[in-house]
Amino acid sequence: MGDERKLQFFQRLLPPLLFLFFFEHSFGVEASSSSLDGDLSSLLAFRALSDPAQKLASWNRTEPAPCSTWLGVYCAQGRVTRLVLEGLSLSSPDALQALTRLDQLRILSLKSNRLSGAIPDLSPLPALKLLFLSRNNLSGPIPPSISSLSRLYRLDLSHNGLSGSVPASLNRLSRLLTPRLDYNRLSGPISGLALPNLQDLNVSSNMLSGAIPPSLAAFPATAFSGNPALCGTPLASCRDAVSDPSRPTDNSSAAAPVPPAAAVVASSPSSKPEVAPPGERRHPTPGRMSRVAVVAIVVGDFAVLVIVSGLLFCYFWRKFARKNPSQLHEGEKIVYSSSPYASQGGGATGAAGGGFERGRMVFLDDAKRFELEDLLRASAEMLGKGGYGTAYKAVLDDGSVVAVKRLRDVQVAGKREFEHHMEALGRLRHPNLVPLKAYYSARDEKLLVYEYMPKGSLYSLLHGNRGPGRTPLDWTTRMSIAAGAARGLAFIHHASKAPKLAHGNIKSTNILIDKTGNARLADFGLALLGPAASARYGGYRAPEAPADGRRPWSSQRADVYAFGVVLLELLTGKPAADGGGGVIDLPRWVQSVVREEWTAEVFDLELMRYKGIEEELVGMLQIAMGCTATSPDQRPGMGHVVKMIEEIRGEVSPSLESFDSVSDSPSASEDASATTAGVASQ
Repeated sequence: MGDERKLQFFQRLLPPLLFLFFFEHSFGVEASSSSLDGDLSSLLAFRALSDPAQKLASWNRTEPAPCSTWLGVYCAQGRVTRLVLEGLSLSSPDALQALTRLDQLRILSLKSNRLSGAIPDLSPLPALKLLFLSRNNLSGPIPPSISSLSRLYRLDLSHNGLSGSVPASLNRLSRLLTPRLDYNRLSGPISGLALPNLQDLNVSSNMLSGAIPPSLAAFPATAFSGNPALCGTPLASCRDAVSDPSRPTDNSSAAAPVPPAAAVVASSPSSKPEVAPPGERRHPTPGRMSRVAVVAIVVGDFAVLVIVSGLLFCYFWRKFARKNPSQLHEGEKIVYSSSPYASQGGGATGAAGGGFERGRMVFLDDAKRFELEDLLRASAEMLGKGGYGTAYKAVLDDGSVVAVKRLRDVQVAGKREFEHHMEALGRLRHPNLVPLKAYYSARDEKLLVYEYMPKGSLYSLLHGNRGPGRTPLDWTTRMSIAAGAARGLAFIHHASKAPKLAHGNIKSTNILIDKTGNARLADFGLALLGPAASARYGGYRAPEAPADGRRPWSSQRADVYAFGVVLLELLTGKPAADGGGGVIDLPRWVQSVVREEWTAEVFDLELMRYKGIEEELVGMLQIAMGCTATSPDQRPGMGHVVKMIEEIRGEVSPSLESFDSVSDSPSASEDASATTAGVASQ
């Protein structure tokens, strides 16, 4: 009898054992997939469940290099790290479960397919950073396991049939930047949603209700539209959208609705609307205007009167100021506290008279001439304060616009040395340099006049407004800016052989954009006029540069280092360290990430939307790391940097021919000693 029981038990156990044996030997799936073979087996299981149309025919186990031949599959360090299968009509209610064994997966994009069923437990995918499952037929709730994906940056579950509430556990995703949950059937409140680093959000076209939390109020109304019961900024206020049931109802008017209590207790006398005597009415009749409306109209009329008066005052004051430039208010012109023209009563005053030496405006090109008085009359706007002085945008009387830099802490041996240096800088003409048009020199005042660059700096384009509504700087523009800045810097380095000329203050705020979109270097050659600004901007300062900044200092190899930091800014989207809090030392951070983790961690997430740029990203990263080498002798020359960037872009600039005649190989040595004298005659 015991033998029969054993036989029956074995017969019941045999089918699942045979199935497990067949499954493991057919697909090679183990309980813990920890190799490329295990990853490929999981992908084959996914294909068997979801690809009736044979769109994944290239997924063949006989292929010698599946990571390069299987459609949508990308590998790194011997594991599948990226799976992108978009618009292939994949369909299955359980196919996603097979992909949860890819424990090194970082990017999963299955957009625009026909996948159905619930989203499985995603906790086995701890490395996941980008998850795109939009435009499928997924249903059920958002799984709580999503909150375990601590490295997740992008989440797109839009255009599905997901239901239930938005889980508050999403707040654990401190790195999440762009959750898109629109066009589902999600319900309930979102008042508890508080993600610190959001750049974009969309929960529109659901069935959400309640108030929008203040942490999300900065997003546009389109991010919340299509939820009739949702209220609060930027939608209608919650007072207008939902009546307060605790507010007492006024039954004194005949047009007032019956209170809910009267509907329940029908025999109550209060259920009948009563008309109160005129003296007891608390609200005005429709034909009369309320006291609040009268006050609002009066205040509005007064505000309009003030605005019109202000405009008339500005108009007539401007006309008066043009006729009396000496009476201009300090806020409406460039004010120079020690200007030799501050109190003009006739020519220059001598030293015995206690006055200042009168200077002169020297023009370095064929542009239209103007005098200091024209600059003083010009309406001006401060553009910013840099390491060598304050820059202004000046609009002259004829409508022309120039940029004026007022130098401070100028340290030159004398007037002749300053003028000699300015003339040398004025001869530097290149499409990627901001041209020096003129300068003004007096004993206590030195001004530089440049061509105005209307599109701002690389810093403002790259780091400004990282919040909602930002227009990201695309990869093509970043490459163009990098190439233009490199060409401009290479031109400076090759413009003078003895002594060698350096820029001295390369940083993203000194890379300006002209009206045609070209990158131009500003502030070149000013490092010899004052203390090293690199001491104030530690993120760009080369390791060999003096940290105290007590004497003028610059070198070409230090320029290369600073340019490498700018390249890292373009690649990572992170600002360079400036000695303050909240910023990082880019070269050190990039080296640590490349050494210890996956290289793709380095790149700006705004670049992930562009396809086919992986090789360019890696190539530019290699250039940047070479430029930021600790040893100056290991850094390439700028001529070689230009060539490498142009090779990555697939272009060869004609300007490179002028660099070929100068020894500029990656190992070429340079006299790295600091240049402390002015530029010699060229």
